[in-house]
Amino acid sequence: MSTWSWLRGLFGRSGARRVTYAPRRNGRADPGEIVWAAVPFEDRPGEAKDRPVLIVGRRDRATVLGLQLSTQERRAHQDGWLPLGKGPWDRQGRDSFVRLDRVLELRPDSIRREGAVLDEARFRYISSALRARHGWE
Repeated sequence: MSTWSWLRGLFGRSGARRVTYAPRRNGRADPGEIVWAAVPFEDRPGEAKDRPVLIVGRRDRATVLGLQLSTQERRAHQDGWLPLGKGPWDRQGRDSFVRLDRVLELRPDSIRREGAVLDEARFRYISSALRARHGWE
């Protein structure tokens, strides 16, 4: 079984997803943390790249929901991406962008390491955008 999947339907039997802020530096991926995980290429599903992912909630005990981060400047002008700013997840100190239109489901064993904790104000900014875009709680 694959360690990731792209959510195709955000509103399954369980209804809208809940966005929570609950970072705990405990070795597990918690909402509000930026972790490193293998994220598949959209055009090459069998291939993936290790990249930072913002954890925004849980689907269930075994699966977390995450949003891909990127430092590519072109993301600033692309639909579905929001500016996140700089943070310790990027060693070069570049501005980052978070992708809202592709929500990842990750199993804990697919996450390589915790990278940083996002401050609550920026997390609320992303949460508001997710609620507006997808109708999440």
